[in-house]
Amino acid sequence: MKLVIKNLKKNFEKKEVLKEINFEFEKGKIYGLLGRNGAGKTTLFNCLNEDLEIDSGEFYLVDTTSRKIEAEDIGYVLSTPNVPEFLTGREFLKFFIEINKNRIKDEKTIDEYFDFMKIEKDDRDKLLKDYSHGMKNKMQMLVNIIASPNILLLDEPLTSFDVVVAEEMKQMLRSIKKDHIIIFSTHIMELALDLCDEIVILNKGKLEEINKNNLNNEQFKNKIIEALKEE
Repeated sequence: MKLVIKNLKKNFEKKEVLKEINFEFEKGKIYGLLGRNGAGKTTLFNCLNEDLEIDSGEFYLVDTTSRKIEAEDIGYVLSTPNVPEFLTGREFLKFFIEINKNRIKDEKTIDEYFDFMKIEKDDRDKLLKDYSHGMKNKMQMLVNIIASPNILLLDEPLTSFDVVVAEEMKQMLRSIKKDHIIIFSTHIMELALDLCDEIVILNKGKLEEINKNNLNNEQFKNKIIEALKEE
């Protein structure tokens, strides 16, 4: 399966943020989407999630045939988590599972999901308003994984985690990547190099894949830095 983007453009008044984006993202890989702050990474995600209307171009899924992307194809983990703070973690998962039963493959128990995301037993029945930013982010990521969308858009998802939890989350993403197209947005190069199979640069409104072939690690980093420099 592939996510195909063709000639996608998005302007805000006279500012061209995305200029003729052309790319194919394949299932089974984690793509590191690198760009400076303000480069348009979140704008690209909002276009793919149809939170923003594009000005021109198209994007679609290709498996045996091509088809329009539906809402259930996309899971979107925002950099600022959005969870119902009046519910406990357990109530939130129970509610999410009940309203998405038809979408969930190989349904597990709520505690199995908590175990998978390494959420401690003492935290499972706390109100979400009492969760830390990182814990809320874990819950947001968990419900998107439970829904098992074809495409996972992760917008700076690990910045709120400490070193140990961030490493746990990286291992988790590696364990599920075979079933998804994962696009991982970050401005931290070392994180992208550690986690991702492919590196894609969003710079000056265009996407460019940085090929690691025949480059040592330092040369690869330098090539990324060079690609991110402003004109």
